[in-house]
Amino acid sequence: MDTAILPSTLLLTLLLSVGLFFFIRASTKERTQTAQLISEQDEATLMPQLQEYFRSRSYRVAAVDRAQNQVTFEGFVKPSWFLAVFLTLLAFAGLVCLLLVLSMLFPSLSNLFLGILLLSPLSGIFYWKKAGRLEKVSLKLEATPNQQHSSSKITVIAHRDELIELQRALQLKPIA
Repeated sequence: MDTAILPSTLLLTLLLSVGLFFFIRASTKERTQTAQLISEQDEATLMPQLQEYFRSRSYRVAAVDRAQNQVTFEGFVKPSWFLAVFLTLLAFAGLVCLLLVLSMLFPSLSNLFLGILLLSPLSGIFYWKKAGRLEKVSLKLEATPNQQHSSSKITVIAHRDELIELQRALQLKPIA
């Protein structure tokens, strides 16, 4: 067997392991964004719809700034069982690959390497502990008078998935 194959395979496997580590770590990263959206409805019609939307998604009003016409909602985001299991299986597969290469390089230690597989559930536990957190959504509502009809401009600071769902649910359009 060529002696250069195993070390290069080990190097590639280690690089993939580093990528897997950062993928698992990124699964809990906060992805807050700011979006400016426009609605064809006026403020008086839109605000109750926004309140009902966030109430139905288990958010509560945390703060109201009437001078700025701004409302802050907060709600607890639960971690996903599916993602916790998926990350655990992904870590298991990555560790199996690493251990196969290590056991080919160091055959006398192959039984010892099997214990490392017990670390794979740590990725699911890491995700579960970090992903469950209190999310805040900040809304600032402004009227944009138009000659034909009134519309509203909304500045929202929220998680990107929440922004997408809000746009879809209330048919809001991003300001170009």
